[in-house]
Amino acid sequence: MKLCVVIPNYNHTHAIDDVIAQLSAERFDIVMVDDGSNEQAHRHFSSLAQRYDNLTLVCHEYNQGKGGAVQTGLKWAFAQGYTHALQVDADGQHCLQDIARLIDCAKKYPNTIISGRPVYDESVPKHRYLSRYITHFWVWVETLSLSIKDSMCGFRVYPLAPCIELFNSCELGKRMDFDIEVMVRMYWRGTASKFVETQVIYPENGVSHFQPLNDNLKISWLHTRLFFGMLVRIPKLIFARPKVR
Repeated sequence: MKLCVVIPNYNHTHAIDDVIAQLSAERFDIVMVDDGSNEQAHRHFSSLAQRYDNLTLVCHEYNQGKGGAVQTGLKWAFAQGYTHALQVDADGQHCLQDIARLIDCAKKYPNTIISGRPVYDESVPKHRYLSRYITHFWVWVETLSLSIKDSMCGFRVYPLAPCIELFNSCELGKRMDFDIEVMVRMYWRGTASKFVETQVIYPENGVSHFQPLNDNLKISWLHTRLFFGMLVRIPKLIFARPKVR
C-alpha cells in the first residue's frame, strides 16, 4: 500500500493549519486541492505548501464543489503512483486520531472502501442529522443492501484503481452529492465498503459550504437517478453482492 491524504478545501483557513500539522507529524504525503478559494485563502494555502515539504497544492481556477475537488485529488494521487488515498475534510470535523484505525482496516481489506461511521455529539445540527437517515434509506434501496452504514461521511480510504475506472466510465456529481454517489456506484461495480466508528464534531466557529436548497435538490435528483439505475441492476444486486476483500 502506498497512501497519501487528499484534502478538498474551499476557503477553510481556521482549522487547516492544525490539520496539516497533525498529518505531517505522522509523515503523510498530502495533496490539498484549493477549489477556487479567494485570494486571501489561496495565499494562506500557498504559505503552508512552502512550509511543509510533504504538502502539494493543486488549484482549481474556479470553484467546482467538494466532489470535484476530491476527484481531482484522487486522480492526482493515482497519477503519482499511490494505491490508496485518505480523504480528510479541511474544517476540523474529523477525528484524526482515528486515521490509524482506518488505515489498519485498509491494509486488511485493500480492495474495499474504508469509511468512517460518524458518532456525533451535541454540536451536530438537528436537520443535518435527520437528513442523513433519509439518505441512508435511499442508499439501502439503491443497493438492495444494508451493508453501506453511512454514505455521507467524507473520512475515507479509497482504493484508487477502481475509483479511477469509475471516473473514466461516467461523470459523477461534483458537490455534496459525490460522497453518496461514489459509494453506491462503486458498490454496483463490485467494490464493497467497511466502516469504522469515529467521532465527528461541528466546530463552534466552523463554516459550512452546504447549500440547503441547491445541494438538497442535487441529492434528491441523484437519488432519483440511482433508483432507476438500481432497477436495471436488480438481478446482479441480488445474485452478485460485493464482498469485503
